[in-house]
Amino acid sequence: MEILRKPNWLKIKIEHTENFSFVKKVVAENFLHTICSSGKCPNQCECWGRGAATFMIMGDICTRSCQFCATKTGKPLPLVHSEPAKVAESVFLMKLKHCVITSVDRDDLPDKGAAHWAETVRQIREKNPNTVIELLIPDYHNVLLQIVIDAKPDIIGHNLETVERLTPEVRSKATYKNSLETLKQIAASGILAKTGIMVGLGETEAELFQTLQEAKNVGTSMVTIGQYLQPSANNIAVVEYVTPLQFDIYKTYALELGYKHVESAPLVRSSYRSDKIKNV
Repeated sequence: MEILRKPNWLKIKIEHTENFSFVKKVVAENFLHTICSSGKCPNQCECWGRGAATFMIMGDICTRSCQFCATKTGKPLPLVHSEPAKVAESVFLMKLKHCVITSVDRDDLPDKGAAHWAETVRQIREKNPNTVIELLIPDYHNVLLQIVIDAKPDIIGHNLETVERLTPEVRSKATYKNSLETLKQIAASGILAKTGIMVGLGETEAELFQTLQEAKNVGTSMVTIGQYLQPSANNIAVVEYVTPLQFDIYKTYALELGYKHVESAPLVRSSYRSDKIKNV
């Protein structure tokens, strides 16, 4: 397959500011992981430069091997029970008004890590009572999801990642139907539900519109839409580089559907500019 050349709108300028160095220091000294690094996010310099980062709990080895993801896959290490307190301390040191936490999938654990998630939220809330807590969780549902909901974060995100037709090719275990059920349960609890979608994998405009509609139908109120970028030769290839104009079309459609917050642009990722969300 011919490798597509990246267009100019995907080129970024890398700058390491004082804030970048501070965030890097806090993460390293607390032995934490971030999806910014593990996921090879193109916005790492921008976000860390603003003093923002997305913490990744439960290690950096995932039990799944989704075709789009750069995170390592294999047998994870045991949970570090001091991690929730260290995340809470890092949020405090970074003076975050809005923190975002994600995780690897831990299918090796009896509760898939739901209790660890809940404890992380509780520790952050105790140490940082005025901080907005946003989570990006795996495809928990029913009892496991309720464990996380009961910890009372402000926003819970779960990514659909792609349209229904492409889900079996892109995701290793999660299904489109289960992900919609996850979002539905989050929204029904009264907590703001958020999802993220990648484009450029071969989806059509009509399919993306349908995905946005179906996510909205189950109560999702926030969405991010960004260009898929192939992290390595072992990952699924980019089919198309979607133009900024098309991203604007998607944003307009999502807002017309009634989404409260929409980020839609080539370099947008799940937690991109989450700290700019208003009225949480």
